[in-house]
Amino acid sequence: MSSTPPAAPQLEGSMFLFKKPALLNKETHGSMGISRPERPFAYAENVRAIPLTLSEIASAGRHYPIIFSDEANPLPLAVVGIIDEENLFVDEKGDWEVNTYIPGYLRRYPFALANDRDSVGDNQRMAMIVDEGYEGMKEGGELPFFTDGEPSAEMKQTMEYCQNYERDRVLTMQLAKELPKYKLLSEQIAQFTPEGSATPMPFAKYFAVEEKRLQELSDNEFLGLRKSNILPLIYAQMLSMGNWRVLMERRARRHNLQGDAVLKQRTVS
Repeated sequence: MSSTPPAAPQLEGSMFLFKKPALLNKETHGSMGISRPERPFAYAENVRAIPLTLSEIASAGRHYPIIFSDEANPLPLAVVGIIDEENLFVDEKGDWEVNTYIPGYLRRYPFALANDRDSVGDNQRMAMIVDEGYEGMKEGGELPFFTDGEPSAEMKQTMEYCQNYERDRVLTMQLAKELPKYKLLSEQIAQFTPEGSATPMPFAKYFAVEEKRLQELSDNEFLGLRKSNILPLIYAQMLSMGNWRVLMERRARRHNLQGDAVLKQRTVS
């Protein structure tokens, strides 16, 4: 048996919102930590959709339209912006809208887990990732990464959260493989009728569950959905569609837009 320690997982590809992902280690990050930046959610202020996991669909569906990334591999997304590259839930101070659900992906940031593709089963190894491009990461941060060369108490809590999130993410990916079997998704168009107009106008295309297809499922297919624990996701996603109008009204209020101007891309000086 070799006494050589296993190599750390290697990072491959890009990660949503991460500017400079790196494996967290005491040699490089031993004296660093996290402090609250002046604008806490500035890193997400220009995104229009946030990944969701299965366990948060019901909570997120109360505030955001929930759509799917595509038809073949339908991962759920919370829509937070329309028309412009602007997150309508991050205010001018960089804070998230109070009393509004914050997706787990953002609560986890600037951390994530990486797994070693060369390890399998019970020997699967995981490592923490941190975004070195995050504004709140600094020398002597208020929440240290390490204490006396070991993960700090705060870091242990963060690792536990990331592990729970990763388990939920894996379940969500399994669901994404199961859902296309039922052929329930279709490309749909969100429409809005501006004040003073009688004609609905389109402003977004997206993939979502088509109610007619759901009603046409056979009894066996419907039972399969129930046993796969997909039905709660489907109903939550369908109910969330009313939030398209809420988003449009939020955009109109934020920028004082009226009439068909609410459907047009703004010119930012």
